[in-house]
Amino acid sequence: MKKLALLMSLIVLIVFATACGTNEEQAASASDSDKENEVEQSTDSEDAEEPTEIEIEHELGKTSVPVNPEKVVVFDYGTLDSLDKLGVEVTAVPQDSLPSYLEKYEDSTYENAGGIKEPDFEKIAEIDPDLIIISGRQSAVYEDLNELAPTIYMGVDTSRYIDSFTENVELLGQIFDKEKEVEKELSSINDAISQLNEEVIANGDNGLIILTNDGSISAYGPGSRFGLIHDIFGFTPVDDSLEVSTHGQNVSFEYIAEKDPQYLFVIDRNKVVGGEASAEKTLENELVKKTEAYKNENIVYLSPDYWYLSGGGLVSVTEMINEISEKY
Repeated sequence: MKKLALLMSLIVLIVFATACGTNEEQAASASDSDKENEVEQSTDSEDAEEPTEIEIEHELGKTSVPVNPEKVVVFDYGTLDSLDKLGVEVTAVPQDSLPSYLEKYEDSTYENAGGIKEPDFEKIAEIDPDLIIISGRQSAVYEDLNELAPTIYMGVDTSRYIDSFTENVELLGQIFDKEKEVEKELSSINDAISQLNEEVIANGDNGLIILTNDGSISAYGPGSRFGLIHDIFGFTPVDDSLEVSTHGQNVSFEYIAEKDPQYLFVIDRNKVVGGEASAEKTLENELVKKTEAYKNENIVYLSPDYWYLSGGGLVSVTEMINEISEKY
C-alpha cells in the first residue's frame, strides 16, 4: 500500500509539472504574439502618419499634390534648375528655350512638353503626369493644364524675391522628400547673401539695372524681376521711381548718363532669344562712357541664362550671387 501511495504521488507531481510548463509556454507565446501585434500596430501607425498627398495653396489656386510623384512635367526653368540640383528626375520640359546649363534636357530621354508659352496639350495628356509645375509664362493656361493633372504655380514673387524663392524650394523638398538637402543648400545661399550684402552696404555703392534688346534699353528698379540687386544685395538704386514692370521701363542713353551709376548691371536678352545687337555694342557710345561705371570698369554683364530664363532656382540664385560677388 505504501508503494502504491508513493507511485500515485509521483504521477500527480508529473501531471502538475507538465501542466505548469504548458501554461508557461502558452503565456510566453501569448506575450510574444502581443509584442508582434504591438510592433505591427506601431508600424501601421507610422505608415499612417506619412502623408501620400500635400495640399498646396499657390497663386492660382489650391491643389492636392502626390508625395514623390513619378511623372513630372516642369515648365518653370527655375524649378527645373532646383530639381536637377536635388537629383530629382523629371519626365518632360519645354525644349524650345532651355538655358545652356540645362541643355541636358534637350535629350530624347526627356519628353518635349511644347513651347515655353504654348504647351503641347496632346503630348502632356499622353504622358498622363502626376504633377505639372508652371510659372508666369504659362499662367494663362493654368486651368487647361490642371484638367490634365494636378498643376501648381511656382513662379517667384519678385517683390519678396528670396523669401518667395525659399518657400518654393522648401515646398519642393516636401513634395520630393528632399528637405535635408534643401536646408543645406539654402544655408549656403543665405551665408553668401549676408557676406555680399555686408560688403555692399559698407561701401554704400549705387547701381542701375538694365536689359538690352536689339539696341533698346529697359531699366529695372527695386521690386522688379531683377530687383534683388537692390532689395537683397544692397546696392542703392540711382532711381527709386522706376515703375515695377515685367518688361521694365524704357530709357535712353541720356538717362543712363544723367543718373551716372557707380555700377551698371546689364542683362543681354539677345544672347538667349537671338538678335543682332549685343549689349556691348549697344552700350559702346559717348554717353555711357561718361558714367562712373564705365570709367571704373564697373559695367557688369550678367548671364541671361540665370537672370532672364531661369531665376529662382538653387543653381541660378547661387550664380547670381557669385556674378555680383566676383565683380565686387
